[in-house]
Amino acid sequence: MKNKPDIVILGDGGWGTTLSVLLARKGFQVTIWGAFAENIAYMDKKRENKKFLPGIKIPGEITLTSNLKGAIQNKGLVVLAVPSQYMRSVLKKAGRLDYPRQAIYLSVTKGIEMGTLKRVSEVIKSELGAVKLAVLSGPTIAHEVAKGTPTVAVVASPDRKINKFLQDIFMTDRFRIYTNTDVVGVELGGSLKNIIAIACGISDGLGFGANTKAAILARGLAEISRLGAAMGAGSRTFSGISGLGDLVTTCISPYSRNRLVGEKIGRGKSLKQVISHMQMVAEGVPTAKSAYALSLKYKVDMPITREVYNVLYKNKPALKAFKDLMAREKKEE
Repeated sequence: MKNKPDIVILGDGGWGTTLSVLLARKGFQVTIWGAFAENIAYMDKKRENKKFLPGIKIPGEITLTSNLKGAIQNKGLVVLAVPSQYMRSVLKKAGRLDYPRQAIYLSVTKGIEMGTLKRVSEVIKSELGAVKLAVLSGPTIAHEVAKGTPTVAVVASPDRKINKFLQDIFMTDRFRIYTNTDVVGVELGGSLKNIIAIACGISDGLGFGANTKAAILARGLAEISRLGAAMGAGSRTFSGISGLGDLVTTCISPYSRNRLVGEKIGRGKSLKQVISHMQMVAEGVPTAKSAYALSLKYKVDMPITREVYNVLYKNKPALKAFKDLMAREKKEE
């Protein structure tokens, strides 16, 4: 494409690193920023993200830095790949610097901020103002994308020109990008599916089978769609890539961190024990608290979300949660 923008990716996790590799392979000038200088220096020396994306070589053309001011200066595209609960603090730092006002800001983070109950795009707007903004979501296991496994994702902005621009930037013969204008639906689908994945993991840990997982998937999608409708999302979005597509991948993939958290809890470990042994963030854990609060705020019945919240934060036994789900009052589908 003509007039290629210089790109910075804020966040040196597996997904941020994967996207930087994909973009560098397409010939873009890419910078990765990470908050921890020691980790960035190690990645720069080894040209590999051993902690979050082992086995994938980071091209030499990619610049790695822990200097936020230098990273964002004069960039045309800022990709935000920071975990949702740390996003605001990073944006506050950027807001105090001479951040590029005319750049496009693309969130690739899936989560809902605790306390404020804001989607990531809302957090960005509240800290940086009326910048050009879009989100990218979908069934995108980082390691599979980095290895070139055929994958689809969706970019969403109310501005169709921005959608087309980003579609051209990210699309490859192995990474197909669709566009959507339903930012609310795309963000909610990508965030809420992590809670359902934890429920599926708990089911796995308890030794239940495919019937149970199918039920969780189907009814989980129903309650995600109910909350989405109450919050102004389009119903079709949840049957698409960032809804059903992402839900299925996260609930069945052995690489899914959220499913793994649930599986270990189903086997009897506490949330504290599980989290203490994880290097990567499982977004479904804080999102379960936020989504439960949203269900109360919008008066939407979300039984699976409620039970995951109870298991994670109220020490409810996992088996008791499943029994209570099955014993609910009879109803139509």
